[in-house]
Amino acid sequence: MAKKPTIYLLDVTNRDGVQTSRICLSKLQKTMINWYLDQMGIFQSEFGFPLTHHETNYLNANLELVKLKAFSRIRLSGWLRATKGDVKTAFKLVPDLKYLNLSISTSDQMILHKFKGKLDHQSVIKEMQEATHEAIKLGVESVGVNAEDASRTNLDYLIEFALKAKEAGAKRIRYCDTLGCDTPFSIYERIKLLAEAVKLPIEVHCHNDLGLVIANSVAGAKAASDAGVDSYINTCVNGMGERAGNADLVSVILAIKYGQGMQGYQLDQDLNLKMAWKICKYASYAFGVPIPINQPGIGANAFAHESGIHADGALKDRRNYELYDYEGLGRGEPEIIETGRNITAGEYSGIKGFRNVYEKLEVVFKDDQEATKILELVRYANVHNQKPLVDDELNFIAKYPDIAHKIFTMTP
Repeated sequence: MAKKPTIYLLDVTNRDGVQTSRICLSKLQKTMINWYLDQMGIFQSEFGFPLTHHETNYLNANLELVKLKAFSRIRLSGWLRATKGDVKTAFKLVPDLKYLNLSISTSDQMILHKFKGKLDHQSVIKEMQEATHEAIKLGVESVGVNAEDASRTNLDYLIEFALKAKEAGAKRIRYCDTLGCDTPFSIYERIKLLAEAVKLPIEVHCHNDLGLVIANSVAGAKAASDAGVDSYINTCVNGMGERAGNADLVSVILAIKYGQGMQGYQLDQDLNLKMAWKICKYASYAFGVPIPINQPGIGANAFAHESGIHADGALKDRRNYELYDYEGLGRGEPEIIETGRNITAGEYSGIKGFRNVYEKLEVVFKDDQEATKILELVRYANVHNQKPLVDDELNFIAKYPDIAHKIFTMTP
């Protein structure tokens, strides 16, 4: 019996999300995003740029966490331009990469007006194939090839490009709606034809310039499933991303789990939606961007009822006005806020206050030497983040001090 096509989540918060203009994440915060994504059962995190020098220690440290089995499931993948030279340099900096996405533009608009005569349609394919061959030669287990601006690429050429990627050893094709110009109707038709012709899993990478990012992402995944192949929806926590953002992680899951007509489609069974509240709250704090009051599932009003008719109906039976349960997203527990004395750990903390903070977390140090080492790291972490650490960050530093040291270390 043939395996039913599965829809997986490939989160790009640490690659596309951090490219959101005017905001950023520290390397510790990026690590924590990977940490939460792993606990949520997300298949893969595109965790950064192997060619960017200020990412090097962070990337290698997170790959060490994989070796230590600190991550239980998640794959960590890098993003590179699809050039042989970039692949070679990346492996000098981050030699343990096992998963890569190689990206190159494929539309006439980009080939003519971005490359400006440096590349034509056939040399785009040649560059992509050479980069793919080099990545596999250097030990990459799974290469995804990205067709940037796929939504504006001639479909015949897109199919040719994807077939050549498959020939070179690519395991997936990323269909990028780079400008967010697709509609659910156009992306369904194009991805279905692409998947039927190439017979490779399809990554669906959409932007929200027309407010259609969730609908387009789900329609693209549906098209791949209908063509008989797996799909990988690219998401960002809280819909962060360039310009108007990428597909919100939680909204995508909710749309597939509860959307009308989607019940026959197989969503990755390892997903733990109860982590939604925690990861969204953390990302909001880390990015410094409030969660919109009407954000699906997570916003303050997602389960709020005020009008008499709605309140009455919700109290009689939640299904009258609630499509899914707040408990299923990890919501419902009260949040405790200190209103009296509050000892915090910061960049100028002393040992006694620091010990008090960790005692509340039930972390015990074996001796003063260990406590002093962790205190020094916590001080650096506060400088690194430029904001107070959350409990999970404090716990992470105590559990993996050597990894934390590498994450905080930058050498210009």
